[in-house]
Amino acid sequence: MSNDSRTQSLVFGLPWPELNDGIFYNDVVPHSDSGLTLVEFYSRKYKHSAPLQGWLQRIQNGQISVDGRVVKDPNAILSGDSVLVYHRLPWKEPDVPHLLEVLYEDDDLIALNKPSGLQVLPGGLFQQRTVLTQLCWSVKKQNPPLKSQESHPVPVHRLGRGTSGILLCAKTKVAKTRLAAYFADGTSLVGANSNRKAELGGTRKISKIYRALVTGLLGEDKVVIDQPIGTVRYPGVAKGLYVASPSGKPALSKVEVLERDGKQNCTLVQVEIESGRPHQIRIHLSFIGHPLLGDPLYIAGGQPRCFDSEIVDESYAQDGGYHKPTNPVPGDCGYYLHAHRLVLSHPTTNEMIYITAPLPSVLRTSYEANSLPESMSVNSAK
Repeated sequence: MSNDSRTQSLVFGLPWPELNDGIFYNDVVPHSDSGLTLVEFYSRKYKHSAPLQGWLQRIQNGQISVDGRVVKDPNAILSGDSVLVYHRLPWKEPDVPHLLEVLYEDDDLIALNKPSGLQVLPGGLFQQRTVLTQLCWSVKKQNPPLKSQESHPVPVHRLGRGTSGILLCAKTKVAKTRLAAYFADGTSLVGANSNRKAELGGTRKISKIYRALVTGLLGEDKVVIDQPIGTVRYPGVAKGLYVASPSGKPALSKVEVLERDGKQNCTLVQVEIESGRPHQIRIHLSFIGHPLLGDPLYIAGGQPRCFDSEIVDESYAQDGGYHKPTNPVPGDCGYYLHAHRLVLSHPTTNEMIYITAPLPSVLRTSYEANSLPESMSVNSAK
């Protein structure tokens, strides 16, 4: 069943408030940390959040409480089992889109057309201005307070902040569990040995196809990329940056050329991913020498443009945290990547569902640009 037959065009979203609500972070002091000072605890455990001087400022501002009492003395001695609460003060998050288009919806799931620039889940500077927040607000607006607290749709996978297109969300616990398993199973198949793949050959229950615009003219019409993806230390990315790495985890992308533009020196491609590693398409296409057009982070070879991972800026911003990195980070936008088509086995009915997100004009072939209205999508064949 295609998305056109199950939902009418629906767009929702509330404008973002000027400031978010701030965040409260809770900790219980382990007995192994008993005897540490307040500033030692935070500057050691959360050194990725702020330098020592930044944590001193936060404590002296009265942003941290111990067992319900605000403590401004950074040298206060902590006891095991004490409850600490750090209040990150409200701030203005960067401007991002707030409207979301519904591509498909039933009692179990909802598929959204995520705009480029909007983050899916909270992280970093974006704690309120996310897809998840708009989903929560939508449920509260439509339902009584008690019901809206019980459950709301949640994304079951991620798209990069700069990536647009189909984002699948679950509306029930059963759907969430099964859809998450679909994505995990697809990734695990890529790393399986040949015998295991043969055993599981017919079990893939979800397929994702993207459109991308890459630099240069890709010579081959079809390319299979199986470069492993791992992490390296990188400033501004606490858990490490994903890159092409021989010691990384298996990943597989199938690339097909749709159109070459010799005048602009770029190629429009279709990419089917059979694993779900973070930033996989950006890394794989840059690995073969054709980074996404406008990608501020990845360059040929599947590596970052700036690779000096030893330099750490110890200065701190007004809120005590580190300044935004001057080097490119994964959330930076500017590239052209769109989750165009998704085919899945419905998590409760096993019916095959076909969902298509309309293409941005820059990601259309010449034929599509000349023959299709801008709002029309192309449904995949059953």
